[in-house]
Amino acid sequence: MSISAESNPESPVAAGSPGLLLLSVFLVATCGLVYELIAGALASYLLGDSVLQFSTIIGDYLFAMGVGSYLSQFVGQRRPAVAFVRLQNCIALIGGFSAAVMHVAYSYSGGFRLVLYLLVFVVGLLVGVEIPLVMVILKRNYSFRQLVSGVLALDYLGALLASILFPLVLIPHLGLIRTSFCCGLINVVVALVFVSTFQLRIPLLRLEIALVGLLLGAGLIGSEKITRWAEEGLYPDPIVLSRTSPYQRLVVTRKHQELRLYINGNLQFSSRDEYRYHEALVHPPLTSLKAPRRVLILGGGDGLAAREILRYPTVKQIVLVDLDPEMTRLFRSHSTLSKLNQHSLSDPRLQVVNADAFVWVRDSKEKPFDAIVVDFPDPSNYAVGKLYTRTFYQRLQPLLSPGGAMSVQCTSPLFARRSYWCIVETLRSAGWHSRPYHLYVPSFGEWGYTLATRDNAVQPDHTRLPNGLRYLDGPGLADLFSFPADMAAMQVPVNRLFDQVLVRFYEQDWRSIVES
Repeated sequence: MSISAESNPESPVAAGSPGLLLLSVFLVATCGLVYELIAGALASYLLGDSVLQFSTIIGDYLFAMGVGSYLSQFVGQRRPAVAFVRLQNCIALIGGFSAAVMHVAYSYSGGFRLVLYLLVFVVGLLVGVEIPLVMVILKRNYSFRQLVSGVLALDYLGALLASILFPLVLIPHLGLIRTSFCCGLINVVVALVFVSTFQLRIPLLRLEIALVGLLLGAGLIGSEKITRWAEEGLYPDPIVLSRTSPYQRLVVTRKHQELRLYINGNLQFSSRDEYRYHEALVHPPLTSLKAPRRVLILGGGDGLAAREILRYPTVKQIVLVDLDPEMTRLFRSHSTLSKLNQHSLSDPRLQVVNADAFVWVRDSKEKPFDAIVVDFPDPSNYAVGKLYTRTFYQRLQPLLSPGGAMSVQCTSPLFARRSYWCIVETLRSAGWHSRPYHLYVPSFGEWGYTLATRDNAVQPDHTRLPNGLRYLDGPGLADLFSFPADMAAMQVPVNRLFDQVLVRFYEQDWRSIVES
């Protein structure tokens, strides 16, 4: 680009073009927030504690926008439209590749947090320059009051659209990496609109736009390969299946005959030893009852707990409440996964309800169940932690029949000892009679549960164990309830809805294991 080209005055905005430029403001505002949401979602997936991740990312992003707004006074003083086009190119390139770069940084380097916050800051900085620059460009077409109110209104409206589309449309159908590339391409389209509107006859500028567009297009086309390459660095075995839902990232790996399910990068089960976990989860409460007929499962969308429950011929109805419809659909329809759960999710006795268990339990009009099996993920964040609170356990009581029994998975009493006994103590504070128990699962180590009842009369009976079990037998069932000294009970506070100490305990307990 020559100096003489830069010094030429910009063409005036054509009639009807201000409306098109305002639409561009709406689009860039939408994309700007989507980049922020991508960073927050990815950090939550990979680092846990969604409250901390979104809080720090929002703070980083807004601070960067403030810095960008201040610096905008030094940008585009002679050619604001040219500066805006180049700004869009930068946002398109950096924001469009942000998800891919963060994925790769997490998989193949130890500097993920630095990359995360640096990218968020740079995108926020550039977005912060946008709005003041647009106001400079449009000031000849609107009064000051119209300009400020119109531009800011569209900016906020774009943010609303992004917050709705992101969880409901973009993540379920595109995933994080494709979404970021698509938003980058929208920024490129906005740049082209400005070039056309202001008749910017600068060959180098058009070449820059074309180059950025080609890079983003290539990234979009190869996004699946990028995702697989990045994820291969996270998992020890080859990935055979991956899905992204509005709630979580599901990945299945396979090595020889062993399947492993990961949710947001955390191992959920291995087909090699999951039977130990699920037999211990299901059979202590079920063998406490003479003839269980109705059973409630909270969580357990993989259908493996349901498989164990269906071994009891007296069971006539199972209601399974799991948040993620993609999870239950996958484990119902995928041939290999449905074979693992013995097609339990297709059994006519089982009803799947895809809902937030916290809300479902609060609003449920179901008559009491004979047994309840609670199989939630570990309380690694506050969204899951609410399912381990005194409030939630109190709400469960009306759903269990007198003389019924409930089991709750409670994380490891060895590696997360405070967390385990916090769950036990929370159940007791909610009025449950609790009998802690544990077993060894090779993929996880020592793992803990609690058998909870409304009275003390209920006891597991090994003579009621169904046929076909691979781990539990008479002596094995009794041994579950014995704790050695290094897993013995300890005094811990109760986990409450508005003071979730459990989440903090869990993070500290597992961090100490990793650091040691």
